[in-house]
Amino acid sequence: MTNTLQDKKEISKKLKEKAINEGFTISGIASIPGSSRLKLRTLALDRWLSNNHHGEMKWMEAERRKNINSLLEGAKSVLSVGFNYLSSENNNENKTFKIGKFAQGEDYHKVISKKLKNIGKWINREIPDCKWKICVDSSPLLEKAWAEESGLGWIGKNSNLISNKNGSWLSLGFMILTKELVPDKPHQSLCGKCDKCIEHCPTKAIIEPFVIKSDLCIAYHTIENREKTIPKIIEKNLSGWVAGCDMCQDVCPWNQSVPYNNTVETKPKEWIKNFNNDLLNWNDKTWDANLKGTTLKRIKPWMWRRNIKANLKNKI
Repeated sequence: MTNTLQDKKEISKKLKEKAINEGFTISGIASIPGSSRLKLRTLALDRWLSNNHHGEMKWMEAERRKNINSLLEGAKSVLSVGFNYLSSENNNENKTFKIGKFAQGEDYHKVISKKLKNIGKWINREIPDCKWKICVDSSPLLEKAWAEESGLGWIGKNSNLISNKNGSWLSLGFMILTKELVPDKPHQSLCGKCDKCIEHCPTKAIIEPFVIKSDLCIAYHTIENREKTIPKIIEKNLSGWVAGCDMCQDVCPWNQSVPYNNTVETKPKEWIKNFNNDLLNWNDKTWDANLKGTTLKRIKPWMWRRNIKANLKNKI
C-alpha cells in the first residue's frame, strides 16, 4: 500500500468504521506523540500523584504511563474506542444496595479486548505492515487523555471522559499502531460553568475541577480499599453503594439523554438486579461463582460483606 495522504485518509476512515461495526459506540484516531495537551495531562498526573491523591493505587505511578512508545516500539498512531455500557435495565433508584452501571453486565475488559482483537485481524489483512497492541484499562496508558486527543470527548470536572452524544457511560479501549494515520481533532471541553458533579458529591471527593482525591471517593473505597473497615466519612455517605458510585455521573447534564445499548454484554446479571442483604449469607464459593465473568471480581467476597454491613449499619 502506498503512503499518499489519500491512502491514509481512506484506511483511517475504514479503521474507524470497522470499530463501529464491531459494536463500539464511538471511535477516533490520534497521532503520536500528540498535541501539547498530552504534556499538560502528564504534568497534571504528576501533580495528582505527588499529592498522593491516588491512595493505594500504586500502579498509577508506573513511569511507562507517561511514554506511549514504551508500550510498542515504533508507535505512530492510536485508535481510541468507546463502548456504551448503559442498559435500560440499569436502575439504582430507590434500591437498598447499588452497583455502578459500568460493572453490571459482562466484564468490559473482555468485551472490549475481543472486539479489538477482531479489529487486529482486520488490520493484519488490510495493513499487513502495521504492528499493533491492545490496551484496555490495565495497561500503563494515559487513557482518557488519549481518548480526548482522538476526539472521542473531553475530560470532565469529575475526571470522566464525556462525549456530547454518549455522555460518560463509556468504557474505553485502545490500539497502539505502528502506522501513520490521519488523526481526528482533539475534543474541546464543554463543561463550561457547570459544577453539578462537584456539588453533588456527598464526600467532596472532587476537591477542585478535574481533581479527585481517592480517599474521599465512594467508588475507591468500595472497590479498591483493602482495609477491614471503611472510613466513617465514607460510611455515613454510602447511600446504598456497595460497588462503585455513579452520583457524579447521574447528575451530569450530558448524561440525561444518552441512548441505551441493550445488548447481551450490557444486560445486568440477575443477582445484581435482585441484590439484597441475603447475600451476606453467601459463602466465598457462591460469591466466586456469581462474580465470574464480571469486572466485579476485583471486589473480594469479604469486601462485599464489609460494604453491605457498612450500608446496613448506617441505616440503624
